[in-house]
Amino acid sequence: MVVPLNDMLPFASGERRLAACVLLLLLELFLEGADAVPNQADIENHLELGKEFLARGQLADALTHYHAAVEGDSNNYLTLFKRGTVYLALGKARFAIQDFTRVLELKPDFTAARMQRGVVHLKCGEYEQATEDFEYVLQEDPYNESVNEHIRRIDAALDQWIIVNDLSYRGDSRNIIPMITQLLEVSPWSIEFRKARANAYIAIDELPAAISDLRSVNKLSQDSTEGYYNIALLLYKLGQATNALKEIRECLHLDPEHKDCFPFYKKLRKVEKSLSNAENSREEKQFADCISSAESVLKLEKDEKMIIYEAKRQLCTCYTRDEQYAKALSHCKEALELLRDPQLYCERADAYIGSEMYDDAIHDYQSALEIDESLQRAKEGIEKAKRLQKQAERRDYYKILGVKRNANKQEITKAYRKAAQKWHPDNFKDEEKKIAEKKFIDIAAAKEVLTDPEKRKQFDMGQDPLDPEANQQGGFRGGSPFAHFQHGSPFQFKFHFN
Repeated sequence: MVVPLNDMLPFASGERRLAACVLLLLLELFLEGADAVPNQADIENHLELGKEFLARGQLADALTHYHAAVEGDSNNYLTLFKRGTVYLALGKARFAIQDFTRVLELKPDFTAARMQRGVVHLKCGEYEQATEDFEYVLQEDPYNESVNEHIRRIDAALDQWIIVNDLSYRGDSRNIIPMITQLLEVSPWSIEFRKARANAYIAIDELPAAISDLRSVNKLSQDSTEGYYNIALLLYKLGQATNALKEIRECLHLDPEHKDCFPFYKKLRKVEKSLSNAENSREEKQFADCISSAESVLKLEKDEKMIIYEAKRQLCTCYTRDEQYAKALSHCKEALELLRDPQLYCERADAYIGSEMYDDAIHDYQSALEIDESLQRAKEGIEKAKRLQKQAERRDYYKILGVKRNANKQEITKAYRKAAQKWHPDNFKDEEKKIAEKKFIDIAAAKEVLTDPEKRKQFDMGQDPLDPEANQQGGFRGGSPFAHFQHGSPFQFKFHFN
């Protein structure tokens, strides 16, 4: 088939237009590339700006311009030296060493670069490399006081490091710490020294200080997965599950299948979630959920004391707010055995108030003030406990036995036996026993008063016959109202129930 010439022209014209567009685009890209190549004037401008920022102490801005200058001319040893000096000032040791090494490749006799590289090695605790650079400088300038001082410091540091290793072998961690601190004044970027001091802090249980050193190690290390893992372990040991989870996630970000971080993450995630749920439930006053979440933590973690403490602390608080005072007192006691916290003393004091154990509550508030003398909660708690104690001094014996005011002796005796059986201290343990003891004393007193016609008459007239202050005519003034019981204790009764 023959295509007419007129029909072919549009296709030819379209191809020519396409070719023209492609050529135009290539030309534009070429010109952009030509513009991107910095000329000497641009390089000089970057160097000048870098110098100005450096003079003003704006090191990051200065570094940006020195980067641009080096990209414009990567073989200019002076520009590389200037950038290396900024790296040194920023504490970027490895980059500084790379620049100074490149400078010495371009100009081996540039003594200033060799001396600066020696300084970086010194700060990193790399004493062999530092000594090599400093001795090279001394060949050119034997009386360089600065270099000679650096070498003297290296010799002293090496001697001290030998002593540190000897003390470490003996397990004398406490005396190691100040010695390593002195070494870090000479070599603040030494990974080895930081790790050694962190281990010494761990040995004497100063974990926050150890974490601080390990964070410095992370910044100085190229591979920081081990550092993140160790920091996470220490934070977990401190009971800081949420912060530990953040660190372990940083480890997994670098290595998703890390042999230590991944297994720990699986357990840590569950513990942290349960602790967070307990905290949130407590704030939302969902105390049953708070208790359930805290108890799940105790199932997950059996060894780490501070994680257990955090769970017990939540149980102490949430059982108290849920008015389950006996259980609250038990968990509060166990938490306080792990850590004497003033707020926790106040929580237990609140549980004592709920159990009408006012003397114990006042004692706990006072313990809180011994730790934190400005704690307003404890101050107000003492006043509250004293006020409630005063209100509770006049006991309602009818209410204690749960009988009506017109109950006869038989009904009172029956109610007494039932209550005495329920609250006998031998039926309870630990903190619950203390509550039972108080209840039992009140039950015994109620039975004594209400089964004695004269004493009951006094009580019905508004006078407590067992109150030594209120009873001006009774025989109990200044003594115990239970002194007449056999062996002086209401807890030694023997009950005979038919």
